[in-house]
Parts: sequence; structure tokens; C-alpha cells
Amino acid sequence: MILGDTTDHYDGNLRRLTRLTRIAISFFGMVLLATVAFAGWSANRAATETERSLLENAFNQSIANVLDGQKSVAWWDEAVTKITPEAIDLDFTDSNFGVFLTETYGHDEVYILDAQDRPLYAYSDATRHEPAEFEKRRAILAPVISEARGGASKLTARPDEFKELQTNYKVLAGAVESARWSGHIFSVEGRYAVVAALTIVPNVDLTLLKGPPKLLISVVYIDDDYISRLSRTLLLPTLSLSKERVLSGTYVSDPFVGDDGGLVGYLSWETRRPGHFLLAVILPLLACGVFATGMFCNDMFARLKLASEELTQREARSRHEAKHDALSGLPNRQNMIENVEAWLRASDGGRAGEHAIAAYVDIDRFKDINDTLGHEVGDKLIKAVARRLKARLRTNDFLARFGGDEFAVMCISSNAQDGAARLAARITNAFDEPFAIDGQNIRASVSIGLSMAPEHGQTADQLMRHADIALYEAKKQGRDRAIAFSAEMAQEVETRRSIELDLRAAIEREELRLHYQPIVSCRTGAIVGAEALLRWRHPMRGDISPATFIPIAEVSGMMPALGNWIIERAIKDAKLWPELEIAVNLSPVQFGEADFADRLERLTTEHGIKPERIVLEITEGVLLEASDHTKQVLQSIQAMGFKTALDDFGTGYSSLSYLCNFKFDKIKIDRSFVSNVSNALTSRTIVQSVVSLGRGLGMSIVAEGVETDYDALMMNHLGCTEMQGFHFSKPIEAAQLTSLLERFVPRISPVTELPQMEPSPQAASA
Repeated sequence: MILGDTTDHYDGNLRRLTRLTRIAISFFGMVLLATVAFAGWSANRAATETERSLLENAFNQSIANVLDGQKSVAWWDEAVTKITPEAIDLDFTDSNFGVFLTETYGHDEVYILDAQDRPLYAYSDATRHEPAEFEKRRAILAPVISEARGGASKLTARPDEFKELQTNYKVLAGAVESARWSGHIFSVEGRYAVVAALTIVPNVDLTLLKGPPKLLISVVYIDDDYISRLSRTLLLPTLSLSKERVLSGTYVSDPFVGDDGGLVGYLSWETRRPGHFLLAVILPLLACGVFATGMFCNDMFARLKLASEELTQREARSRHEAKHDALSGLPNRQNMIENVEAWLRASDGGRAGEHAIAAYVDIDRFKDINDTLGHEVGDKLIKAVARRLKARLRTNDFLARFGGDEFAVMCISSNAQDGAARLAARITNAFDEPFAIDGQNIRASVSIGLSMAPEHGQTADQLMRHADIALYEAKKQGRDRAIAFSAEMAQEVETRRSIELDLRAAIEREELRLHYQPIVSCRTGAIVGAEALLRWRHPMRGDISPATFIPIAEVSGMMPALGNWIIERAIKDAKLWPELEIAVNLSPVQFGEADFADRLERLTTEHGIKPERIVLEITEGVLLEASDHTKQVLQSIQAMGFKTALDDFGTGYSSLSYLCNFKFDKIKIDRSFVSNVSNALTSRTIVQSVVSLGRGLGMSIVAEGVETDYDALMMNHLGCTEMQGFHFSKPIEAAQLTSLLERFVPRISPVTELPQMEPSPQAASA
């Protein structure tokens, strides 16, 4: 019995231990399951709340963006003086308010009210309307107008993001102080829209404001394009705005309620679910382990640990990928901006005796490498440049890739100028040796733009924007150099923008003029042609060189309209001089137009001009990357009878293949060789070679830049066919050319032997 009692006692204890173990496993298993489930649910919920917050901030920022667009034209002395109830300059208002705000900033409707809120101007659907059109909107827009005028508003208040953008202004401080604004999102006749109102105030002469200011109102509808741009910005590709709620387990569908309290639809998107892995994988596996036998506990905990580590690694990889460039592995733009902002905060805006130096780095002519060697070689070059820069820079220098062939570097230095020079030297030295790519050595150079904090900016955006402006200046000066930002560069950018706006207005108002420079025959000495040259006399800036405004026109998309005007005007003027050939310069942009050849044919027919009288001058830039379309257009205009001339020959690649493949009627020798022929044997040899080559191919030779009797004598002797330059006449207006033709006396200078070269100034002084 004693043995039996002992066995029963042991069995009882074992059962109790087993029961307690099962209870403990069940209890702690349930706690563990609940914890994992809560963690997964919390992670999903936190992600959704973050996305909601990002959306709300994005809509607030969109209001600030609309106001910021308005500010670019509303805080302006001319806006105050040229838009008045007594006399409104409609051309000015169309260009700078209606067209500018709708096409540049995407505003759908633009209105201007006077001091008593009476409509002065209305613009929508790319058309100016009668001001009374505003009355259809007055009742709807009244709350925003009232708030902008300092009154009360029944609309829900929003954070004033626009005000935060104005804190750093010094010159515009007076405009900021006197201006008032309001921005809200609400329903405009059943369509949600961003509605913003901003007072029109002077930005320089504050005394121009007499009484209450006028009010600028913009309406930007929240349509599919608006939501699409928002989805790309927030990296929410499935974001949509619909009338009905989207019912899906993976989607969030929130009511879109405007500041007026009205519901127009639902914002829906597929939310990120960082806890999905916990809920869909870990939780089932853990449940299996909990409700199985105790022998699997250790294995289950091992799986849990492994899964947790994998999740941590995935999150770490996701964070890394979000802030690093996939091709080079370097930090990306966002990473760079965050680091610059962090340094500025830590150093109190750079006032702690140290300077942040930012460098924008651009590989020169990287597109040529891509086009000639292929994108795969281009990608390998980007990787090689990243490795080389990383190796040459200091350990604490921050290197990032901004995309394409652009890199950025930030370093900290106690001396701004010395630190910038040293940083530029480190970057430049990295390109001293060629890059070995797929068995070939590729030499590359870089252009560098530099800016420094706090001298050139108190924010990361200002610092990087000014470095970008300096980079543009470096490339403009010929590439392969480092340029530090200066206030003059920013002024130049502003001047370019101002010239662009004025040029658009000048084209619309037909303020441009064509001048003509005579072309003289070497054989007869008579005027046989004239080159049409574009001129622009700005009402405030005076004469602006074509070298200044033509590149602006090409970059801004105005060149097709400008080029068409030049050709039509030149063909029309050609009727004044039936015996002359008229030469017209063509821009590379014009060759990209689908109907360019047809337009030329129509214009000559319309004005009764034979195509043989029109000489179309083409630069090597058109031929350097000539596409099949370019070749087809060139062949078409030659087939119609138009003459073609290769302009500025000798200054670029001057490939003989151009002369063989495109069959030009004329070659124009650049003025740099003609003007130097009197004291440089090399220039004389080049001119003589071009003349021999061109005439051997049956082409006429035109010498540009003939300024002296000696130049004319030499060009005649070397065999040129025609000449033009100040020696005969500067470019003159059409009426002056007609007068010149009546009184011009042909000058023939036969040459029997080679003229002696005029001594150079240095030789004469010796």
C-alpha cells in the first residue's frame, strides 16, 4: 500500500504538473497571440493614420501652393498700377494673370475684384470673359472673399502654410505686412476645388497703394489630374476620389468633407499594411504552436524570432531604399535635404562659426556618352563615378545622387571660401584619370555649382537651389569648371524670366523687327542678296541681342512661333527686292515641326516668291544629331527649290560628311577666320582650303565679317563667291536697304597677286 500510495502521489503530481503546464501554455499562448495580433493591428492602424495625416497636410500645402502662385504676380508694383477700375491694361493682365496663372500654375479660373469687390477681370478655359461672369460665383466664393478682407468666415479654419513661406523675406517684407489672404477647399457647384484669395499690393513702392487693395481670386478644381499628381507626390498610387465608398479589405475609404462641411465623395487608397506579415504569417504559425503540444514550443519561439528578425531586416531595407539611389547605392535627394536641414538646425542656421558647403555636380555631355555608347555603358559610368567620388572625398563629406548624371556633395568647413575651393578640387581631381568601362577608357569632366550656408541660404531648399543656379552658370561658361553662387546669378535668372515674359508679349504685340545685311558678289561687286537678322528693342531695356533672347525662346518653347514669324516676314519683304536672294537662319527646333516644309511651300506660293530666291541657313547643331525626320525635311525643302547654306562653317566639328551627305548650295565661312586672315597664316590657309573644297563640290562660298578693304581684297583673291560685313553695310531696316540699293556703286577689286599680310599690333610696336 505504501508503494501504491507513492505511485498515486507521483501520478497525481505529474497530472497536476501536466495540467498546470497546459494551463500555463494556453494562458501565455493566448497572451502572446493577443500581443502579436494587437501589434499587427496597431502597425496597420498607425500606417493608415500616417497616410491620413499626409493627405491632410498635402491638401493644406496645395492651398499654400495656389497662394504662392498668386503671389508671384499679385505682389507687384505694375499689378497695382496697370489694373485699376478706371483703366485696366488687358494685355498685361492676360499675360501676367490669366495666361500665366492658368498655364504655369494650372489655375482653372482667375478673377480680380476692385477695392469694393466689384469684378474687374475674369479668365477661364484659356479665354478672357466679361467681368460680370464673376457674379455667377460671387455667392459661392463670398466666405473666402470676406476672410481675405479681414472679416469672419463660416468655413472650417486650416493651418496657414502660406504664411510660413513668407518669414524669410526682407525686400518683400512690406508686401507681406500689407497683404491679406485666404484659402479653403470646398464645393464649387458640385465640384471640389481649392479656392484662394490674395490682395494685390506693391512689392517695392508701398506708396502706390491708395485705399483698400484689389483682390485676386483663383479656383483650382480637384479633378482626376489633381488627384493623380497628389498620388505620385505621396507615393499612394491607388489614391482616387469617387462618389461611392470603396468597399475592400485592403482599402481605406474616408469621407472627403470640405471646409464648408459638404460631402462630395470619398478619398480611397490601398493602405500600407506593415503589420500584415505579423497577422497573416506569424499569427497562424504561432497559433499552431500554441495549440499543439509543448514539444513544439521551442521551435515556435525560434520561428517567431526568425520572423521578427526578417521583418526588422525588411523594414531596414525599405528605409534604406527609400533614402538611397538604386543604381549607385548613394543617398538620394531626400536624404541629402534631410541632412542639410539637420545641420542647419544643429548649428542654428550656420551661425556657430561653421559653414555648410553644397556642391551640385553634373557630368559634362553625359547624353553624348549615352547616345554613342549606349545606356548600359552610361549606367556603368554612373556607378564608376560614384565609387571614384566616394573614394576621393573625405569621410565626413556627404555624397548623394540626385538622378541622371547629377550628384551633390555637402561638407562642413570653418572657412567658407577655402572649404569651397578644396571641395571643388577634390571633386575635379576625381575625374583626372579616365574611367575603364567594358574595355575602353572614357574621359569625362564635370561642371560644379557651389553655395554656402548661411551666406547663400538659411534652408536646404535655398542652399540647393542656389547651387543649381551656380551649376547652370558653370555650364554656360563652357563646362569643366566650378562656380560659386553669387547674387548676380540669381538676378540673371530673374532677368531671364523677365525677358521670357517680355518676349512673349513682344511676339503678341509684334514689336520685333527684321534687319537686313547686304551680301555682295565678288565677281561684279554688286549687292546680290541680304541676310535677314532679327532685332528686338525693348521699351525699358533697349536693344537686346539675339544671342540673349533666342536661346531663351528655344528653351521656353517660343521658337516655333518666333521662327515662323521670321520666315513669313522675310518672304513677304523679299517682294521689295526682286533681284536679291534673301537668307534666313533656321533654328534646330524648327526642324522638329511636322509641317515645316509644307509651311515654306505655302508661304512662297502665297506671296509669289520663287523658292530659289530664299536661302535657308543651317548650323552644324542641326546636323550633328540629325534624325531621319531632319534629313527628310532637308531633302524636301531642297527638292522644292529652296537654297541651303551651311552657316558658321569652321567653328564646330566641320565634318566633311555634312558637305557630301546634304548637298548644300553655299558654305558660309565664319567671321572669326575672315577677321583674322590679315595677321594669321593659319586662318588664311583654312579659308583657302574651305574655298577649294566647296567650289570643287559646286558650292558658292560666302565670307562673313568683311570689315576692311584688305579683308575684301583677300576674300576676292582666295576665291570666295560672295561677301558680307560692315565694310559694305551694317544690318539695316527694309526701307534703308531699298535706299541703299538705289545709290550703291559696285566695287570690283581684281587681284593679280597674293596681298601681303598686315602686321599685327605686336609686330608693329616692335
